[in-house]
Amino acid sequence: MSRRAVVIGGSVAGMLAAAALFRSMDEVIVLERDDLPDRPAPRKWLPQARHAHVLLPSGRDAIRELLPVADVHGRLLAAGAREQSLTGTLGFGPQGWYRRWPDVTEDLLVTCCSRDLFDWVLRDAVLGTTPVVVRRAEALSLLGTDQRVTGVRVLAEGLEEDLRADLVVDASGRNSRVEHWLEGLGVTDVPTDEVDSGLVCASRVLRVPRGAENFPLVQVEADPSTARPGRSGALVPIEDGRWLVTLSGTRGAEPTTHPGGFTDFALGLRHPLIGRLISVAEPLSEVFLSRNTRNRRRDFEKAVMPEGLVVLGDAVATFNPVHGQGMSVAALGAQALSRQLRQTDVTAPGFARAVQRAAARSVSAAYAISTSQDQWFPEVVGRAPSLVDRLLSTYMGRLARVATTSYAVSAARSKVAALQAEPSRLLHTELLLATLKGPVMEPLDGPPLTFEESAFVDAMGPLAV
Repeated sequence: MSRRAVVIGGSVAGMLAAAALFRSMDEVIVLERDDLPDRPAPRKWLPQARHAHVLLPSGRDAIRELLPVADVHGRLLAAGAREQSLTGTLGFGPQGWYRRWPDVTEDLLVTCCSRDLFDWVLRDAVLGTTPVVVRRAEALSLLGTDQRVTGVRVLAEGLEEDLRADLVVDASGRNSRVEHWLEGLGVTDVPTDEVDSGLVCASRVLRVPRGAENFPLVQVEADPSTARPGRSGALVPIEDGRWLVTLSGTRGAEPTTHPGGFTDFALGLRHPLIGRLISVAEPLSEVFLSRNTRNRRRDFEKAVMPEGLVVLGDAVATFNPVHGQGMSVAALGAQALSRQLRQTDVTAPGFARAVQRAAARSVSAAYAISTSQDQWFPEVVGRAPSLVDRLLSTYMGRLARVATTSYAVSAARSKVAALQAEPSRLLHTELLLATLKGPVMEPLDGPPLTFEESAFVDAMGPLAV
């Protein structure tokens, strides 16, 4: 008997879920209501693509496992994507500038490119190397009962149709209606959590100035310990000799779309390096703004869910985008689906719940990282910090200070941020001792620039601290 899987959503989570499914199913259909361009281009229903994205090494490795023949990472690099070690970025944290450490392994390499390029390369790899098909249609509701989902009701070319499936994967993103659909089946007990700092992101693409071609990823972080609104920025080198710059501000410190205000905001960060760099770069786009940036998690693994339904990607949880976790969490969720398929048939009791629980591990790690900072900013909406949160915040602040002078501590923090290690890794004995001992060197009094980078910055005039 032919078996069919239906994936709702044709973006990163949906395409990777389809890649996980095609070897185990006779038919895999991806439902997508948007036009999918045949080149790197913006999409109507994906406004967050305008902002900075990176692929963490955990996400890269998961995609390699899902699509070993397609060589998605190699295709990205061939199309102009850049690789950057997390320990080699120019990073200004709450405790000062992080030192840059040479790291020639792949363990901490992030992949930098536009979201448009990433989506197109991934989609082309999946559709070109697997029998997965995409159907232009909108999902309207789930078919079945509170015991088992049996398909999806769709709207295609103005007509409604019931599309039967042995497994439905909801990967429709942050605006997923899966909770509403589940309510229609009588499932109403999905626990949720939300932490909303009111973050607003503003992004712009610029031409890299001559002489700055080798500048790495630059990050200026907000400081959640000041009881003031947070401002942060990221300058990401992407394909075609461009920078994608995303500036972010929590409630009370939001950026605007005004071009002059964009540069002024960057100059007003805790360090003006990003502002100085973009002040001499040619703008290639207008300024794009996004306000839908809240942290929100749906604990499907804790609910009494029907068989035959798995929820992945942003449909499970959304994170503060400044941490760059979304694409990698989606890849790790699809990896969890793929690994469960090797052990259990999709129709076996408990299959969907096992996938949901496995996928929840990376969701939990990313959510903890994202909310641990956001909960401290003024006027945050959501749960208040507990005593444990306060104790951990004090410890993490001291750990971050040590990380500015220690490769071992910096690498450990980076592996947690890259979702390669559990957050509890930062509480292991050797890191506790290093944190208690304190910094091993004096803090840097400015950004750790290379000779080439210093020459470029010096040509712009004195750099105020």
